Amino acid sequence: MPTFQDIKNAHKRIRPFIHRTPVLTNSSLNKLSGADLYFKCENFQKVGSFKIRGATNTVLQLTDEELTLGIVTASSGNHGAALCMAVSNRGGKTIVVMPNNTPKIKVDNVERNGGEIVWCEPIQASREKVLQEIMDETGAVLVHPYNDERIIAGQGTAAKELLEDYPDLERIVSPVSGGGLLSGTLCSAKEMKPGILVYGAEPAEADDAYRSLQSGEIQANKTTNTICDGLRAQIGTITFPIIQEKVDGIITVTEDEIIHSMRLIWERMKIIVEPSSAITLSAILKRKELFKGKNVGLILSGGNVDLEDLPF
Repeated sequence: MPTFQDIKNAHKRIRPFIHRTPVLTNSSLNKLSGADLYFKCENFQKVGSFKIRGATNTVLQLTDEELTLGIVTASSGNHGAALCMAVSNRGGKTIVVMPNNTPKIKVDNVERNGGEIVWCEPIQASREKVLQEIMDETGAVLVHPYNDERIIAGQGTAAKELLEDYPDLERIVSPVSGGGLLSGTLCSAKEMKPGILVYGAEPAEADDAYRSLQSGEIQANKTTNTICDGLRAQIGTITFPIIQEKVDGIITVTEDEIIHSMRLIWERMKIIVEPSSAITLSAILKRKELFKGKNVGLILSGGNVDLEDLPF
């Protein structure tokens, strides 16, 4: 498990390569939720998501020999693009295994940052099979999108910034998929403010983290039929124990609830967020009793969405 010192070291390491993203508020959404909401806008981050934090922290610690071998990962888009940017900054090349239903904007983002794409089916088994074949054939070094302590430490810097800017927060809500962002958020928040409550937000159509927490052991996704293309991954063997130990709950939401929240943010805050970001607001609106009258931080994880394929 990454320590808070690991997160502080990561923040110092990556600071020249990332944006310190702003925190926005909105009185209309405060009134609707019954809470004071503080939106950490990682949709304004380089390559459009928080993923540049963990990717940069990891790549900066790779050896020259590892870079020479080449880097490979599996990603639905945001991690892949972030990793390509970070690797390119060090003069290396990246292969990204991507589901064949990935939104075009995320495909373009990977290619624009110098990545080579290899397609797979949009299921975990296919991702892992294609990834292993590439590693066996090329000797490329894997940088996992979430099941890596270096990644987790980098992702934890977003919550660190949020609490530095707004130390009076009483709740934080983070999306959860593979668990890199949520586990990093937990490692930061629980150290900086031990009394704070941290919740994960997850699609009901890809609720492996919720069911894993309930059963006490990792569960596979029964379906990944969610608009949240960034939240279809399987919870990790490194991330799950952190979440199991530290999280105060995981809130699952429906597709309609996610789309409704996405539209609310677009219309009322005038910013672009993807469904995987909007889910944090969905969770708060669904479980208002957990947040009523509280100062609540929401991590808007990214803003890479196809403008020609909006759900509303």
